[in-house]
Amino acid sequence: MQRYQFEVDEASSKKRLDIFLSENLPEISRSRLKKLIDEKRVTVNEKSRTAGYKVRAKETIEFQIPPLEPLNTEPESLPLDIIFEDEHMLVVNKPAGMVVHPAPGHARGTLVNALLHYCKDLSGIGGVERPGIVHRLDKETSGLVLVAKTEAAHKALAAQFKKREIKKEYCALVKGNVKKEKGTIDSPVGRHQTQRKKMDTGHGRPACTHFEVLQRGKNWTCLKLQPETGRTHQIRVHLASIHHPVIGDKLYGGKNPNPVHLKMERQALHARQLELNHPVSGKSFSFSAKLPLDMENFLQSQK
Repeated sequence: MQRYQFEVDEASSKKRLDIFLSENLPEISRSRLKKLIDEKRVTVNEKSRTAGYKVRAKETIEFQIPPLEPLNTEPESLPLDIIFEDEHMLVVNKPAGMVVHPAPGHARGTLVNALLHYCKDLSGIGGVERPGIVHRLDKETSGLVLVAKTEAAHKALAAQFKKREIKKEYCALVKGNVKKEKGTIDSPVGRHQTQRKKMDTGHGRPACTHFEVLQRGKNWTCLKLQPETGRTHQIRVHLASIHHPVIGDKLYGGKNPNPVHLKMERQALHARQLELNHPVSGKSFSFSAKLPLDMENFLQSQK
């Protein structure tokens, strides 16, 4: 149990209680602090107050943070390709076929199951003993996933993503010959109006993806992709919208997503590079994961 005590100074007088605590405890998210206030774990001069209470100079604020709740997910000993690790964060090269978060139908075998077993130093996110997955990859997409071990790291990394300060680079094998050597797909992405498992372009939230041709084949193209935004299925739906869907993409690849002459067992999309600032030291990092064997074999077989 962690205990905290603060005395309000003149400069902080008349600030909201939740804002005062957030400024004095930047490592704890404001939503978590609000939850603690709502649970009456925070007192001002020994009285419970609401999050909007205006604190006054010389008042004493006391509260305690309860022990972490265990996550209702089984730790599992699964192989992990760790690219980087310290006490604040991890970068994992996720294989195609692995789900990131447990969900109905995928309670086991996920990246979270594996991390719960692997990490012995999780300090918890939002009061729960769990790894902080900062961004997701689809089940069949391989490549780099950023994971926070602490609430402070999660908060800092999520803020970098929100401000678009984290640079992401993907590699994709797509159907057909992309005419331009490089270009930008700037089209909003939102939920498909009739097929609820799909996303669609032309409505929803702004989305932007830059592409550049790396290699060409007879009826396929290898692209480097740099998404500015991080919408659900963004790269896949953007590429389908310009009539060059990712090879093997069963959702957006049309009637024949996996033709015999372009055989891939999964969607040929790989998150190969991440550039970011360390959540605590601020130091610049660049991480990369080489092309997985199935995509490498495709490129070799097409020569």
